[in-house]
Amino acid sequence: MSRIDESAIFLPIRIAIATISDTRNLTNDTSGDTLAARISSAGHILAARTIIRDDVPAITTQLRAWIAAPDVDVIITTGGTGITGRDVTPEAFKSVMEKEIEGFGELFRWISFSKIGTSTMQSRALGGVADGTYMFALPGSTGAVKDGWDEILKYQLDSRHRPCNLAELLPRLKEHLK
Repeated sequence: MSRIDESAIFLPIRIAIATISDTRNLTNDTSGDTLAARISSAGHILAARTIIRDDVPAITTQLRAWIAAPDVDVIITTGGTGITGRDVTPEAFKSVMEKEIEGFGELFRWISFSKIGTSTMQSRALGGVADGTYMFALPGSTGAVKDGWDEILKYQLDSRHRPCNLAELLPRLKEHLK
């Protein structure tokens, strides 16, 4: 069960978001709009937002830029996690990740199963870490963005979440580089 310790200090996190799509732009990106609104509403900082076409080199270029940016702690993408020929977000993530957070994709699909049943097996949502930056790839539907944020990321990126959270681990993600 998710619990917030109201006596603890909230630490805002700097989050960059990208919509992966060949068809969306800033005027019709409802999933990106939903995610941006939820990030701001939770008290975090929207560090950057963009739309990237379904292309591994284009996605990895942006991921690497944000991973190297000192003002980005977390990257969340929406789109490109399906199984069609143009869905390449997981391949781009895996080419830059140091560690995969297997539980993120498993938990996302478990939550999604209660809403869309076995169709959740088509999602390749995943999470990972690259050079001290968290990375999460969500499916492109607005419902999937709501599920991923409202039921997982909202809590794990909140430094007050108990018994533990990903936010409190941010300072330790680069320990292996010391």
